[in-house]
Amino acid sequence: MFENLTDKLQRAFKSLRGQGTLTEENISEALREIRVALLEADVNLNVVKELIEHIREKAVGTEVLTALSPSEQVIKVVRDELITLLGKDTARFKFASQPPTVILMAGLQGSGKTTTTGKLAAWLKKGGHRPMLVSVDVYRPAAREQLRVVAKSIDAKIYEGDTKGEKPGSALVERLAAEARREARNFGFDTLIVDTAGRLHIDEALMSEMERLKKLLNPQEILFVADAMTGQDAVNSAQDFHTRLGLTGVVLTKMDGDARGGAALSIRHVTGQPIKFIGTGEKPDAFEPFHPDRIVGRILGMGDMMSLIEKAESTLDRKKSEEFAKKALLGDGFTLEDFRDQLRQIKKLGSMESILKMLPSVGPFAGMQQAAQGVDEKQFVRLEAIINSMTPKERRNHEIISGTRRKRIAAGSGTSVQDVNQLLRQYAQMSKMFKSMGKGGAVQRRMMGSLANMRSGR
Repeated sequence: MFENLTDKLQRAFKSLRGQGTLTEENISEALREIRVALLEADVNLNVVKELIEHIREKAVGTEVLTALSPSEQVIKVVRDELITLLGKDTARFKFASQPPTVILMAGLQGSGKTTTTGKLAAWLKKGGHRPMLVSVDVYRPAAREQLRVVAKSIDAKIYEGDTKGEKPGSALVERLAAEARREARNFGFDTLIVDTAGRLHIDEALMSEMERLKKLLNPQEILFVADAMTGQDAVNSAQDFHTRLGLTGVVLTKMDGDARGGAALSIRHVTGQPIKFIGTGEKPDAFEPFHPDRIVGRILGMGDMMSLIEKAESTLDRKKSEEFAKKALLGDGFTLEDFRDQLRQIKKLGSMESILKMLPSVGPFAGMQQAAQGVDEKQFVRLEAIINSMTPKERRNHEIISGTRRKRIAAGSGTSVQDVNQLLRQYAQMSKMFKSMGKGGAVQRRMMGSLANMRSGR
């Protein structure tokens, strides 16, 4: 979502390249471009003013480090100030000393509150917790049904309660919340996530109900769910909620969209409360803790390799990857079945665009993010369909795939013979490449043997 801001900041830094020293004059020119870039990204005006002044003080008042060029020095100052703006450290999640920990979800209608409730529950489950969900939005039956569907999709417990014959209102809302907390305590659920009602805009009825829920439940966390696509509207809403409720954190949704990024850079400064999580897609696992330093890395075009590594470690089958590498690199060759397994592994990581966005946009990776936009994601589906249409014997020995077989495979996969031919050429090229890497396999086996001995301590 920060592409435009990243491009504009890169242009601002370029204006300093070739400068021998940092002066008030050349800094002012760069800061003017940075200010415009931030304002165009919908960053709050007061935040921009304060940020620019801090950068000016640090950049002009500091001697240029001998290891850095003037442009690198300014990038370092901008990086440090952005990290400070976003909260420096990753915010910790609060848990109650006596379970259940109560989390109150707040936000306007359409911000993604119910979906985020489910994502948070999935994240807690992954960490070994037992969350229970409850919807107290008694005004919109579809909202309660939506949470039920979400809970089922992640295999989480939901407290539905009996609402038949009772008039929607605060009395019913408070009864459901109290019953859900009691149910969570009685059945050993250590976390209760309360999905509250939303409105199209902030009104007194909404705020009064939220205040009563806060008094009743005494939650450890009050998380404001904000749609990053709404920019300054999300910032203003967060400020209003914080004034009345005392938020403990913010969750930014739709961070994978084409929003300008202003909400992410403004909301923490305006409310004084940390951004704790971000939603990065539709799936339940497209949810991650907010790391200020990593987000700043993305903004400045430095990428986010740590998040990519963590995603790979949690998603990919390490055993399969090691087996594939061993077969390919030791010259034993790999089959079309192995090729299919690797395609499936790549698909688990998400779209190519989302993967390449985490790489730096400078140096050897320059242009890769733009190239990702031209990648046809459906190609992975077609390749897998072609391989699935082969017999086990054909997948293990591609050389027996004659013209007649290719026609059958194309018909079975809903593709063309040309598509089948292209896949087989790609596979042959990869196989040839790995075989050339595997020449002198005895040497590589000795190296792997030595590594194994080192691991076993022999």
